Amino acid sequence: MKEQLYALCVEYIQKREAEIKRIINDARDAANNETKSSAGDKYETGREVMQQEIDLNLTRLNEINKLKLALERIAPDCKCETAQPGALVGTSNGNYYLAISAGQLKIDGKTYYAISAASPIGAEMIGKRSGDSFTINGKQITIKSIS
Repeated sequence: MKEQLYALCVEYIQKREAEIKRIINDARDAANNETKSSAGDKYETGREVMQQEIDLNLTRLNEINKLKLALERIAPDCKCETAQPGALVGTSNGNYYLAISAGQLKIDGKTYYAISAASPIGAEMIGKRSGDSFTINGKQITIKSIS
């Protein structure tokens, strides 16, 4: 199961990376195709808007690279006794895969939440064992299983 969740996280990163690269290339093409007009600063303004779009998406691409590195540090086949990166944690509030923040993932009709250890719920889980409880947003959550 963890190998499948890991593969879905890799796929999530690849899709986000491809989309961001496409947006950057489109913005570069638009900036390069912008022609001078008699409308004065319209040319420079259009190029500046495209450059801001490129800069924003380069920042997003950098964040994707950080996610990639975090995921590469996880062994998808690790046997975990505590909640740690790479662990699949079953709780009274749902099933969590501690890896990267990739949101809701479905396998065989079952829902899992890929979360980062740095997320609020991930930070509460880290180091806990099966049977331990923690409270987040006033709600008590019990860890039922860890694998």
